[in-house]
Amino acid sequence: MKMSKQFPLNALRAFESAARQMSFTKAGEELGLTQTAVSYQIKLLEDTIGEPLFLRRPRQVTLTESGERLAPRITEAFGIMSEAITSLRDTSEGTLIIHSTATFAARWLARHLGTFQLENPGIAVRLETSHEMIDFARTEADVAIRTGKGDWPGLRSHSLMKSHFTPMLSPELAATIGGVRTPEDLLKLRIIDPGDPWWRIWFTAAGMPDVDLGGRPSSKFGAQAFEAAAAIAGHGVAILKPEFYTDDVALGRLIQPFDLLSDDGTDYWLVYPQTRRNSRKIRAFRDFMRKTMPTFRD
Repeated sequence: MKMSKQFPLNALRAFESAARQMSFTKAGEELGLTQTAVSYQIKLLEDTIGEPLFLRRPRQVTLTESGERLAPRITEAFGIMSEAITSLRDTSEGTLIIHSTATFAARWLARHLGTFQLENPGIAVRLETSHEMIDFARTEADVAIRTGKGDWPGLRSHSLMKSHFTPMLSPELAATIGGVRTPEDLLKLRIIDPGDPWWRIWFTAAGMPDVDLGGRPSSKFGAQAFEAAAAIAGHGVAILKPEFYTDDVALGRLIQPFDLLSDDGTDYWLVYPQTRRNSRKIRAFRDFMRKTMPTFRD
């Protein structure tokens, strides 16, 4: 019997996508099919196996016990096939695509990628940035730098650094009020992005849980690096990760008036699909990050 008849690959792909997203409609959007076509493919697979894989209810589908047993194995199988094809492509292309938050890319990654390429001359690098949490199934990215708690299903995660934060401002702005000596002094100045939840966390840790920043002018810059630039220009106080701005402090462009650091329970992570953990270029970048960042944790 031919493989295509014994194992209906299109039906398996439809099942894998629907099981991962718990939606025939979303599976159709991912695969470029109609919801009806996805339903037909899954029914074909169920007929081949001889038992149902989904419980179909109005506006909702859930996996049966058989579906729950099958789904992770099918996902792994497609991952292995993808890895096999990618490995061949790696040999000819040798391009590592890194997706990162804009701030990490600007304040750390861009400064070290040159060293990575000198140590790995056969690997080209393409850096992409955004605040969106990418889906590796829908993007070309090989690895990503993201913030969170490291618990993303199907991904291998390595902790890079804690996401600490504290208020920072230009010394010139601090001088306009005779210096910043207490947390209350910050309230005399313009707060950059007062809606950022980091402010409430920090003020609470500083013993001021009732601070109300709601009436202040709203400002959103879209990335911490832009907020830092505004703070350096003297346009307000920003709440920043101080490890990213040690050069600006050394040059006198920013000051950190308080030693108090807070965090929201998240870290910076290096992540990539579990099924691609043995990719040559991903191994090279992982080893470089492990060697370069003292806070790297497997």
